[in-house]
Amino acid sequence: MKRTSKLAAGTFNKSAAIIVFLLLWELCARLKLLINPIFLPPFTRVMQALFVMAANGTLWKHTAISLQRSLIGFALGMAVAIPLGLAIGWFKRFGGILNPLLQLFRNMPTLALLPVFVMFFGIGEFSKVMVILWGVMWSTLLNTISGVRNVDPQLVKAARSMGTSPLRLFGTVILPASMPYIFAGMRISATVSILILIAAEMMGANKGLGYALFFYQANFKIAEMYVYIIVMAVLGSVLNFTLEAVEQRSFRWRDGAGTA
Repeated sequence: MKRTSKLAAGTFNKSAAIIVFLLLWELCARLKLLINPIFLPPFTRVMQALFVMAANGTLWKHTAISLQRSLIGFALGMAVAIPLGLAIGWFKRFGGILNPLLQLFRNMPTLALLPVFVMFFGIGEFSKVMVILWGVMWSTLLNTISGVRNVDPQLVKAARSMGTSPLRLFGTVILPASMPYIFAGMRISATVSILILIAAEMMGANKGLGYALFFYQANFKIAEMYVYIIVMAVLGSVLNFTLEAVEQRSFRWRDGAGTA
């Protein structure tokens, strides 16, 4: 019983700021305090629009296609970033050769490259996925490199003194010690995947959250526009919390070791 009450109290504390923000939004819009309700309708009116679009299927159609694009691009980005980051971090000479090129590429604005991806891959789904792949890989790549290079040298030295082979050393020492860094990079990349996708859909798509946001803004359907802004925020938060939960379950041993 006490545990249940503690969980409830913790949940309320975490959501209190959001509840206060939504109440202020509603009151300021209703009373026209500092906010023009034409440009920021009351939160309840936005929720009414959300229920209407959820009932007629419009919301689910755009959300599903955007989520599909985002997850595919994110998964492909991780499939590139993590092995490449491990290799660069482990083989220092290889990393030294690639580092100038990586620094050049990672500082290129992702959306500025969208026309290039469209020229190479067309205006279909593949170009959007490739833009997401490009944009999400850098946080995870750099975090993975840092994770490998920040492994405790004493652990490596101890493993080598026991005759551990390089391959076994990598699998039993380097990779596990790098995983917290990798997960931190993945959490950043997951949020970035949503942001890049929305911008890409606003620039060239006929369905998806970004397209719907631009469509309703252009047609001055403000309540519907805010619905998609809220949905985008929720999707980003869900992806972040999911990866955070996986990370916590995967590294319970680390917390236990710290409290022993």
